[in-house]
Amino acid sequence: MSKFAVVATYDIAPEQIGVFVPMLKAHRDRCLRDEPGTLRFDILQPEGKLMLYEVYEDEAAFQAHRNGESLVRFLREAADVERTLTFVTCTLLD
Repeated sequence: MSKFAVVATYDIAPEQIGVFVPMLKAHRDRCLRDEPGTLRFDILQPEGKLMLYEVYEDEAAFQAHRNGESLVRFLREAADVERTLTFVTCTLLD
């Protein structure tokens, strides 16, 4: 089975980034600790945006992440932060 990756971009107001990043980092840490299929979760900050690069053991691990407790908690905690998320899923080529 091929590894599965996600490249995501958050469009977020600059004044919200300082509030949002600590919540996002806590989510990342929980995912890496508690989700065995989550292999990598990088947070990148190009000018005026936030990006994520996530790698999962396979698509099933990604679906487990999407339905997991950490994402539910993160979405609840970040509910007041106005943002737009776009993402693309990819198969990693060996």
